[in-house]
Amino acid sequence: MTPHRLLLSAAIPALMALSAVPASAETLKVVASFTVLADVVKQVGGEHVKVTSLVGPNGDPHEFEPSPADAKNLKAAQVTFVSGEGLEGWMDRLITASGYKGKPVTVSEGINVSTMEEDGEKITDPHVWNSPVNVKIWVANIEKALSSADPTAAAAFKANAEKYTRRLDELNAYAHAKFDKVADDRRKVLTSHDAFGYFGREYNVSFLAPLGLSTESEASAADVAKLIEQIKGEHVKAYFFENSNDPRLVKQVAKATGAEPGGELYVESLSDAKGPAPTYEKMFKYNVDQLAAAMAKSS
Repeated sequence: MTPHRLLLSAAIPALMALSAVPASAETLKVVASFTVLADVVKQVGGEHVKVTSLVGPNGDPHEFEPSPADAKNLKAAQVTFVSGEGLEGWMDRLITASGYKGKPVTVSEGINVSTMEEDGEKITDPHVWNSPVNVKIWVANIEKALSSADPTAAAAFKANAEKYTRRLDELNAYAHAKFDKVADDRRKVLTSHDAFGYFGREYNVSFLAPLGLSTESEASAADVAKLIEQIKGEHVKAYFFENSNDPRLVKQVAKATGAEPGGELYVESLSDAKGPAPTYEKMFKYNVDQLAAAMAKSS
């Protein structure tokens, strides 16, 4: 056998081995509706996924206006995740415009949701991620969907999900340790809109807000006047504005009540990489620390 043939025969098994690499060696193209969800998907998917968030950092998922680039990203996605419960009102339009053929996975399925009356209608509070207890259900739903899309990476998804779930338990314990020692009458704050219902439910914190569950709602003069009276009556000492919303209304209410600024909260959007909340874990911890500090100051 000539040296050339020897080299060729040695190379054939190597080439065959390369062609036999399973499809899972390629990363799944995944789209998530907004940054908080995109980060959790990344934690579960690890190196097996490439995640694109439709709403960018510091963006408002209620008032998002999709672009042609978003339609292109969605059409190319192998798996798409939404939180659901009315958060992404724009998603159906985007699916139609993009020609996307799949069905988005609703990660909030199975969560014990809260409802409230708003303008005479009963609506669901979509801000489930503000309790890490709820995010554990997200994680289970994400793991299931990714494993279905790429069964060969199922073991990796399971290991990542278990590891991240433990971190969510630690976040929950961290928040309880901060708030459980605060007197009940001090666990009251003013924010821009009703986005902290699940946080309040888990840690017994009262959040008062001039706007409803969606930032698209508008507060009437009567609603604002009523809220100002309530804040004065309940002696709410601190107010916060949100990274993804206009702070003018909450500042107006605070000025009328004498509430002191507590800072900025990251409610439904992560910061960019340089900000204090580039991941869900950092966002949640940052919010807990800000709120606990304001409560300690007011006591």
